[in-house]
Amino acid sequence: MVGHDDFVLAALIEEGIASKEAIDQARKHAAQSDRSPSEALSDLKLVDARTIALVRAQVAEYPFVDPAQFDVNFNNTKLLPRATAESLHAFPLFVVGDIATIGMSNPLDLKAVDLLRSLLKIDVEPVLVENGPLQTLTGRAYALTAGPRQDNAQRAAEQAAASDEALTTGKEPVVAAVNQIMAQGIDLGASDIHIGPDERDLHLRYRVDGSLQVFKGPAIDMHSGLVQRLKVMADLDLTQTRRPQVGKFRFVHNGRTVDDRLSLIPTDCGENVVIRLLASAAGIRGFAELGFPPEHTAYFEDVIESPYGMILVTGPTGSGKTTTLYTALKRLNTPDRNIMTIEDPVEIRMPLMRQVQVNTEIGMTFAGALRSILRQDPDVVFVGEIRDEETARISVQAALTGHLVLSSLHTNDAAGAIPRLRDLGVPPFATNAALLCVLAQRLVKRVCPDCAQPHTPEKILLDKFNLRPEDGRFVRGAGCARCANQGSRGRVGMYEVLRLTPGVRRLVEKLAPAVDIRRAAIEDGMKEMWNDGLQKARLGLTTLEEVSRVVAIQATEDAQQAAPGAPAAPAAPAAPAAPAPLKVAA
Repeated sequence: MVGHDDFVLAALIEEGIASKEAIDQARKHAAQSDRSPSEALSDLKLVDARTIALVRAQVAEYPFVDPAQFDVNFNNTKLLPRATAESLHAFPLFVVGDIATIGMSNPLDLKAVDLLRSLLKIDVEPVLVENGPLQTLTGRAYALTAGPRQDNAQRAAEQAAASDEALTTGKEPVVAAVNQIMAQGIDLGASDIHIGPDERDLHLRYRVDGSLQVFKGPAIDMHSGLVQRLKVMADLDLTQTRRPQVGKFRFVHNGRTVDDRLSLIPTDCGENVVIRLLASAAGIRGFAELGFPPEHTAYFEDVIESPYGMILVTGPTGSGKTTTLYTALKRLNTPDRNIMTIEDPVEIRMPLMRQVQVNTEIGMTFAGALRSILRQDPDVVFVGEIRDEETARISVQAALTGHLVLSSLHTNDAAGAIPRLRDLGVPPFATNAALLCVLAQRLVKRVCPDCAQPHTPEKILLDKFNLRPEDGRFVRGAGCARCANQGSRGRVGMYEVLRLTPGVRRLVEKLAPAVDIRRAAIEDGMKEMWNDGLQKARLGLTTLEEVSRVVAIQATEDAQQAAPGAPAAPAAPAAPAAPAPLKVAA
């Protein structure tokens, strides 16, 4: 008998999506693996699962629905037992009046439709949903709504506080909820997970590409159970609820191990939870992948090979300094080099490197650890951040005595690092002798390549950057399932590199302010950060709105009021004559 799958396979051939050879290969694989031929096509990566689902919807003449495009009410889990939803491969997406829209992987399963109609006791309107997202939605929805209510909340906390061995099956409500929250954060590529209690609600938010995004979370009744479960995972004090606690744990999702840092702090509505998802060494690639311009890549790869000296990376919190420094460390991490790091905390674990965690409670400060590390015969020293005079002084001394020192500073731009070192007690002659270069950076959102569309920026933005619409390939993300309708996916860096040229060194000796140092660096060829961002916007990697948001542009007239006699900053490349030159104020 010809089944529905056969019609789908025939349609794939007719549409030219799959060849007959691919279908035959899928049939053989299906016979050996107890899978349907269409599922085998996806398993073998011959045809994308979403494409198969779209063709199936066309053949079945049912609408195709992508759950990621809609705000599905997780409380619909009350309408259907989990076992039934999983066995029928169905989930109630929407209920409007007396009609329930049911997402199904096979809406032509009439027996399943009739059973759903009898269980829900309302009319059922099936729609086709791709099997993978449907399973993910079902698991997440039931995990986040299966928690105890009111009088059972204490029981959930006790259950979560039980032995760790008893809470590893993933089937208990609290454990399943934590697993789903963690898995969703990893799937989204989030850097942080926020679980915050209010009087009546428990808010679940993920920080993705620097912005917090709100997602449906568990009921407030599950809060204490979730916190207790996380304390068990991080080996924290289960009885302590009145003091902040910090711990670490590892979570495995789809074969990927992710190191996590848990932070708890008591609030008036209960303990607030923030989980930092730490990047892995495998995720560290090269400078070009970070968005370094070719000229910066060549220079930076050359300068980190110096046998001694200091390299500084500057920028605000969350600007990607650690990722840039670890990219350099990964390139330097060879068996013939002894690399030692001092960090607070150790965020990315790398083999071969000796990584030291700062612990102020026992006197293990940056400065104290740095003194001890210099007795360990290091070739390269990474200081997570120069925060005080003692750390700055020892770091510079290490750079002057045959060690390559990499570190970070919190300054707005590259030129600002030199006055900052001066404020930390580093004399000008030591800065000139030790400092190799300063890299300043910011992160901007990268336009989603799957939904990028040509876009003409607003005139006010074009005027601000001294551009015309035809001066670049400007795009904007329309929003799609791949980027969660945000229009952006991932981030790319904007950079400027200050080199210690003879002109800059003379100004350092004269204790010149940052504005004079910046001006000299520009005259010696430094490409300003806004210019790098502008080039990326013209190439369609980001938008002018993002560049303008991250780096504030001011007219030279304002700059000259602050520093009379200052020359104008150069206009944007390949742009027409400007009515007003530009200057950066970060």
